[in-house]
Amino acid sequence: MKKLVRGIVEFRRKRDERHRDTFARLALGQSPDCLFISCSDSRVAVNVFASTDPGDLFVIRNVGNMVPPAASSGISISDVSEAAAIEFALTQLTVTHIIVCGHSECGAMAAAYKGREKVLSPNLRAWLGLAEPALAKLKEARFFAPELAPHNRLSQLNVLEQILHLRTYPAVRERLERGELTLHGWWFDIAKADVYAYEEVSAGFVIIDEQEAERILRKFNDWPSSGWLGTGPRPGLRSWLARLPAWSRFDRRS
Repeated sequence: MKKLVRGIVEFRRKRDERHRDTFARLALGQSPDCLFISCSDSRVAVNVFASTDPGDLFVIRNVGNMVPPAASSGISISDVSEAAAIEFALTQLTVTHIIVCGHSECGAMAAAYKGREKVLSPNLRAWLGLAEPALAKLKEARFFAPELAPHNRLSQLNVLEQILHLRTYPAVRERLERGELTLHGWWFDIAKADVYAYEEVSAGFVIIDEQEAERILRKFNDWPSSGWLGTGPRPGLRSWLARLPAWSRFDRRS
């Protein structure tokens, strides 16, 4: 808490004309092209590992990066907070990408793997039920990411499960059918400070280095013609995904 308060004072002292111009522009509205769904874990700092700026991402964070599925009525079967944010991102902000990002050493996944019935907190125990389908698949997918510890394998499978949950929402399905939306599964390895993207071709998560980033961006016709960093009125996925490998090279752990 002390660091947080002191950080605000430091920001006020160090902010320059560029910061004032940025926030003055953002005060008029936001136009992110990505909804980023990640875990509440304090170590998952997307603004650090993906070099994002204010206005780049619309964000949902909760324990275990979960998405409660919708019933046939289109209403969430659980907490409606995530559902409301998803609908707002699609109908009001018209985002074109949704990223579900899990991470290594996730406490929620570790608890789910050990058995959520052992969790004493009633709300947390109920919430972890959203990971049960992924846990069932973990027992079947013996050859999925065998190099990882079981709770980390579960974390990756949980990312894919939550993407399936996203598809239960009418607003998501309609935009997928019209080709107006793309769903992504990402995973952050905390110890290595690397981010991975799920690739259907390899049926696994692939590190997002320069080659993978270029492949992703070319796939969506979003590769910056002006070079690696590129510019544009609504950079979103293009700009911060392009900057991600540069940060990884700068602070690579051996």
